[in-house]
Amino acid sequence: MAAVIPAVTRISSRIIRVLGCNPGPMTLQGTNTYIVGTGKRRVLIDTGDADVPQYIHYLKTVLDEEEIHLDHILVSHWHHDHLDGVSDIFSQVSERTGICKVWKFPSQKVQATNVPDNLPLHSLEDKQVFEIEGATLQVLLAPGHTDDHAIFHLQEEDAIFSGDCILGEGTAVFEDLYDYMNSLNLILGLDPKIIYPGHGNIIKSPQEKIQFYIQHRLEREKQIMEVLNQNPKKQFTEETLVEEIYTDLSPKLIAAACRNVNHHLMKLLKEESVKLVDKKWQIKC
Repeated sequence: MAAVIPAVTRISSRIIRVLGCNPGPMTLQGTNTYIVGTGKRRVLIDTGDADVPQYIHYLKTVLDEEEIHLDHILVSHWHHDHLDGVSDIFSQVSERTGICKVWKFPSQKVQATNVPDNLPLHSLEDKQVFEIEGATLQVLLAPGHTDDHAIFHLQEEDAIFSGDCILGEGTAVFEDLYDYMNSLNLILGLDPKIIYPGHGNIIKSPQEKIQFYIQHRLEREKQIMEVLNQNPKKQFTEETLVEEIYTDLSPKLIAAACRNVNHHLMKLLKEESVKLVDKKWQIKC
């Protein structure tokens, strides 16, 4: 069982974690938000959900007790549990936000809807660097979970704030498996000493965790390719592939399994390993 995450944790001399107080099946114990830096002006990574007074209480308490202000809010991606709390922060902790700017990669698919018109989002750029007292954060585009997903490399600790690319428990969902695998390999290549995830506990063995994520996806891909290679002239739908690959699958899970298989097939299509003909899949010889 996962260790209980306190509402507020001083993780290191330059990081304070404030739990989003929004537990659920997808958010685990809640969204992890992080106050980064050592000076009077700091960075907040992610903002939790909207309308969560407990989170605002804990965040305000930390900012007041530390006597600090926020210079920048960096949002890992557009999902509500990472972005939508920004409005409450500016309206209810205004004395600690002042000239604070909110940053996020643009999304080609979704417009942020819970950000006030008078609070424009500033566009992140890949490899952009934020320097504050005690912390240097490099922004890296890491799509897959969403098209606008960012991770943040804290150079002083050789640490990664992974957002929803890598979680403290379980595996992550994604929109595009091809991009997601590239992002996992990006983080693997950075060889961080520690990962601070968007949900769940701190990851203290990053290489082991990343390799597990990669192998987990490659195993399913291997099963799909085996079925297609064994039947080179046959065309499959997602449903018929699920029947071949998954055993003893509950009918309630068939739709989810089909979506998972589709993600793998779309990745294989980009890699030109399979072809799509009349909405059916076949090995590309």
